Amino acid sequence: MLLAVDVGNTNVVFALFDGLTIKARWRIATDPRRTADEYAVWLMQLLSIEGHMRAVVETIIISTVVPRALHNLEVLCTKYFGVEPLIAGQGAAGYGIDIDVDQPKSLGADRAVNAIGAHAKYPGDLIIVDFGTATTIDAIDFNGAYKGGIIAPGLNLSLDALVGNTAKLPRIAIARPATESVIGTNTEDQMLIGIYWGYVSMMEGLIERMRHQIGRSAKVVATGGLAVLFNGHPGLFDAVDPDLTLDGLALLAQRAATR
Repeated sequence: MLLAVDVGNTNVVFALFDGLTIKARWRIATDPRRTADEYAVWLMQLLSIEGHMRAVVETIIISTVVPRALHNLEVLCTKYFGVEPLIAGQGAAGYGIDIDVDQPKSLGADRAVNAIGAHAKYPGDLIIVDFGTATTIDAIDFNGAYKGGIIAPGLNLSLDALVGNTAKLPRIAIARPATESVIGTNTEDQMLIGIYWGYVSMMEGLIERMRHQIGRSAKVVATGGLAVLFNGHPGLFDAVDPDLTLDGLALLAQRAATR
């Protein structure tokens, strides 16, 4: 079986695959100081709870946007699984796609892996919206080439900045407002409207501009933990695919095995 590890700025997600099917997934806060031993204590217990022995893990692939976290994860793989991990974008796990930007090596691994996963699942030109610590909007052409994109503050970053830099605004949970009204009658509603409908308007505007620049019909695929928050907004996304990054990693590992 394959263990895919997606290291984001906020969370590390581990997913156990049988072929291209996810059998289990676990999430832990990203901490570059977390040692291989600490990962092992946590992960081995979860594997056991799901009924899996660590010996079932034959291949491991890691994608990371936090370089400092990589070493301890590599030690986890070699010490506790006896596996030399594949690193997304390196060696046999090279992306194998055209990255048509000024500095291809600066592209985040998550965005490249998203492109791989999306191109395999959805034909034609694509726009991928990934709700992570930052919100990214990326253009992938019909050949699977990464053409560029947009980086914007993530929802939680925006809320943290709003609450952290004001004296009286309360911490609120991010959710879809109860009504379509954009005129709030109390502080909490006004904040929620600003965050939610402000984000909807931003995405509508940027997606429309990107579609116009692409010049062809493009399917919009959303991923990331908060993508489902906007799933009910008509016409915004053509598909919501929360496991897109993990599926891209599984495809990349599969391709690496044949190289």
